[in-house]
Amino acid sequence: MKNKTVEIIKKIMPSVVSIVISESLEDIEKELPPELFNTFPFSAPNLGIPDEKIDSRGMVEVGGGSGSIVDPNGIILTNKHVISDPHAEYAVLTNDGKKYKAEILARDPVDDIAILKIDAKKLPAIKLGNSHKINLGEEVIAIGNTLGVFKNTVSKGIISGLSRSITAKTEPDKPITELRGLIQVDAAINPGNSGGPLVNMNGEVIGVNTAIVSGAQNIGFAIPINTAKKDLKDVAEYGRVRRPLLGLRYVSIDDNMKEKMNLPINHGALLTGRGPHHEAIIAGTPADKAGLKIKDIIIECNGEKITKEKTIQDFLEECSVGDILKTKVLRGEKELEIKIELAERK
Repeated sequence: MKNKTVEIIKKIMPSVVSIVISESLEDIEKELPPELFNTFPFSAPNLGIPDEKIDSRGMVEVGGGSGSIVDPNGIILTNKHVISDPHAEYAVLTNDGKKYKAEILARDPVDDIAILKIDAKKLPAIKLGNSHKINLGEEVIAIGNTLGVFKNTVSKGIISGLSRSITAKTEPDKPITELRGLIQVDAAINPGNSGGPLVNMNGEVIGVNTAIVSGAQNIGFAIPINTAKKDLKDVAEYGRVRRPLLGLRYVSIDDNMKEKMNLPINHGALLTGRGPHHEAIIAGTPADKAGLKIKDIIIECNGEKITKEKTIQDFLEECSVGDILKTKVLRGEKELEIKIELAERK
């Protein structure tokens, strides 16, 4: 009797790649704290890097991640945080052992998604599923290059949660951001699995492995594949990821916020600035052009109530540049219907 899990892994594995990260020895030495050099007055400290790990150009492998071949012509899907170092070089190691220099085509400005290109043809592309159709308890398989060492690591589990939100640092030079709409799984996701596929039992990718909760057991997260599919479509059509811009700042209202600020309702998004240099409505943006004002409360988007569980950002995830966002706004005691044409986020 055939084992379905084994069959799926055999089918998927040729499409899973390792992302190899390399830095110059000179840059590595520059990143060391100055006090470390005090004990080495005439030369840099011995970094303990074997000679065989340093190539003829002085490049050293410093890490790794995972990715998936999503197009036979060399398009690779991975995480933005895997390829975040602007000084590093990136290469793709395919399952058959071939190594290719990687070109970065795009980084998603919002989600932890990046798209790479390698010079290769007729590659085994993975099948993309539909993350809108996944269910709690559904069995899934996570595949990746665990810790950059253990190639082709596989773990199996179930979908433990949907539409999860976490805070994470997806780029070293950027502030901590909130990642929303994530798939929570109990399949083991280790650091090197980042960027690898989360696969359903039909052998389709439903997510991109992205994060774990430090100190917890079997709590991992993946970006829904439908988010990545929009990015892939944008890159194919426009050569870049296009994200919709609304142009406002808000706080989500709940019972506590209603009581604290004496608000008329216990849901929605209160438009408010955060300090004198962070206005609620950003000048020249779609929100400004549509006539939204500070202290407005947006209570619905496209006919659906805004809550702490489904915020304005969640609605924007479902929209594209040029779409019309239909909002219901509470301004004082008046309810207004305001349509906003979404621009491109720069």
